[in-house]
Order: sequence, then C-alpha cells, then structure tokens
Amino acid sequence: MGMTITEKILAAHAGEEKVTPGQFINARLDVVLGNDVTGPVAINEFNKLGFQEVFDRDRIMLVPDHFTPNKDIKSAELSKTLREFAQNHEITNYFEIGRMGVEHCLLPEAGLVLPGDVIIGADSHTCTYGALGAFATGVGSTDMAAGMATGEAWFKVPSSIKFVFKGTDFNPWVSGKDLILYAIGQIGVDGALYQAMEFTGDGIGALSMDSRFSMCNMAIEAGGKNGIIAPDETTLAYVRGRATREFKVYQSDPDAEYTQVLEYQVKDIQPQVAFPHLPENARNVTDAGEVWLNQVVIGSCTNGRLEDLRVAASLLEGKKVHPDVRCIIIPGTQEIYRQAMKEGLMDIFIDAQAAVSTPTCGPCLGGHMGILAKGERALATTNRNFVGRMGHPESEVYLSNPAVAAASAIMGRIAHPQEVM
Repeated sequence: MGMTITEKILAAHAGEEKVTPGQFINARLDVVLGNDVTGPVAINEFNKLGFQEVFDRDRIMLVPDHFTPNKDIKSAELSKTLREFAQNHEITNYFEIGRMGVEHCLLPEAGLVLPGDVIIGADSHTCTYGALGAFATGVGSTDMAAGMATGEAWFKVPSSIKFVFKGTDFNPWVSGKDLILYAIGQIGVDGALYQAMEFTGDGIGALSMDSRFSMCNMAIEAGGKNGIIAPDETTLAYVRGRATREFKVYQSDPDAEYTQVLEYQVKDIQPQVAFPHLPENARNVTDAGEVWLNQVVIGSCTNGRLEDLRVAASLLEGKKVHPDVRCIIIPGTQEIYRQAMKEGLMDIFIDAQAAVSTPTCGPCLGGHMGILAKGERALATTNRNFVGRMGHPESEVYLSNPAVAAASAIMGRIAHPQEVM
C-alpha cells in the first residue's frame, strides 16, 4: 500500500521509510511560527523550561499581527515580549510594524514556507501552507516553545480524506473560498476531525494560488489536522523566485489509502454564504434571503490577498458603499498594499467610501479595527463566524468570498455579485 502526500512528508521528516495513520512520530521541523497572541505564551514556557537557545534562528518566524498596530497597553506589552525575544535570540524572521503582514499571507509571499516542509504554528490557521504541498498545522504554545528549542515536534500521523473537485466549468464569481465553504457545509465542522484534507481534481488544478491558500486556510474549520494540495506547475510558478532555500515536492501514491473519497462537481457549486454561528451553515447566496448588514470586512489570512482585492475592486468601481454599511478593506501584507495602490485599487475603494487599513488580523478575532456592537451584523471574508467572534456575543458574522462581500457592501444586504453588475 502506498502513502498519501501527508504521510510521505511526515515519514521523511521522522527518518522513517513509511508511516501509517495513528502512528506516533517525532518529526524534524522546517518552520516554527508564533504571533503576538501565542508567541509571548510560548516564550514564557521556553524560559520556564530553562531553554537557553533556539534551534535555528533562521527557522523561527515571529509576526506581531493580531493586535497590531497595538491597540492598548496590554497588546503593546505582548508585542514587546515578542520583540525582545527576537532581539535576544537574533531571530532572522521577526517582522516589525511596517514590514509585518497577516502571517499566513506574509510567509508564503516571502518564500519562507515551501513544498515538502513540516511547519508548526501557534495559530490554528497555520494549515494555510498546505496549499504549497507542505504539512502545516496549528499547535499550542507549549509545543511551539519545545519546537523553538529542539526543532522537533511529536505527531500522531493523521489519516486522510480525499476531496475530488471535478470539472473546470465554474459558475461566475465562484472561488476557492466557495469550494471550501461548500465542502464544510457537506461534512460539518467536525467532519475531518484530526484528518488530513487532501484537495485534488481538475477543479483544484484550475485554481489560482490565492484561491488554494483560501481553501487550505479553512481546513481547521472542518476539524482537519491539515489541508494539502499536491504541488503542480501553478505551485512551482509561485514558489520559483521566492524560495529562500531548497525544497522537495511530494505526491500521493496512486494506491494510497483514504478513509473517504468525496467527489464534487464544480458546476454544482454557487457562491456560498455561511450563516451564524458555524462555517458549516453554508448555503447558496441566492438562498440567503434578505439579510441587512451593518459592516463588511474584506481581508484576513483567508481572503486578504491581491486576487481578493482585485475582485472586490471590480465590483466597487464607480459605485458607493451603502450608507448604512461600514466597509473595511485590509490588505494582507505591505506588498499586497503596494501593488493594490499601483493598480489603482485603493482609489476605487476610497472613492466607494470604504475604509482601508494597514495589514492586521484585527476584526477577524474581535481584536480591533471593526468590533461589532450588540445586534449588529457583518459579512466578512474571514474564516470564523462563532458566537462573539467579531465583537458582542449578540452580534452576527456571515462568511463569504470577496465578490459577495463587495456586492453586499453596495446593496446593504447580502447580495449576489450579479445584482450590482
């Protein structure tokens, strides 16, 4: 019996010829990631355990992106802890404000996460990097502390579910965000619990890298240990010119074993909206009914990339945000911000009366830059719509792709993009 791509990567990093689901291994790490929320906790554990040095100052990534630019004294103290640790251990990849971006947009852009890597991050959406054909998963801060010290982590090898997206006849305005919301809608938020979600099929092959990042980002929303897409020419074209070191491409064997093989036709998938309070509450946007909004957020590690901003701008150009709606647009990185300016997207957003922010995770987790009051509703391109996720426990968050979000900002209610064309 062959191995899946996930099993092959873990076997190679554990020094094993073969691993099987359920097996416990100790694997070498290529990247350890922390942010301004989880990093300081890991640093405290690192110090309590008596570690003196990090395993490799070039393989640790520290990105203050959640509560930055700092919103209050507590967040400033967290960032200070991260900054001083980076200075004391001469961490190469510490990203100060001005160089910082939303971590899961920033690291691939900078060529710091690569195909075939094993990556842990003290952030649940670390699974984003599976879009590059890496094994990437979120861990707790204690595991991050041990990873920073030893360069290793333990794993139970996950079994795999294969998601086959057939066909390339996409409906208008459908992107990777819709494919993953549709899949989560089918299997539920615990449908892939501690399993690898392997996305394949010619539908996946037709997706851009930005759409692939969006899909793998949300694997955790189905309980997945990781999401992964085997590298192809699209992947390699993205990686070439960015990679900061050598990498290795892995593919699943034809006779690899899966717990399930789920097949979908992309022509059957319409733009999706996930209703409160779980991502599994996905339905076609045409079935949303009349849901009036107070806020629209376009950004985050799920959909704050250049392709997302271009799609939003294509709908907002020459139009105005509804007077009852606050529309907040957050480029994922400084480079995305710069390119969006060059392309005139920022002029379109400002002319449409949207607010544009420096890169930050802010509103996604109810941190800052767009907190909801009691009874308010937001449509966001983010990844979670749990109770109180973006503010007051009695507020509501709906999830969608950037096209639906932009159209809805114009209409003042959840809308299909075709309504504003």
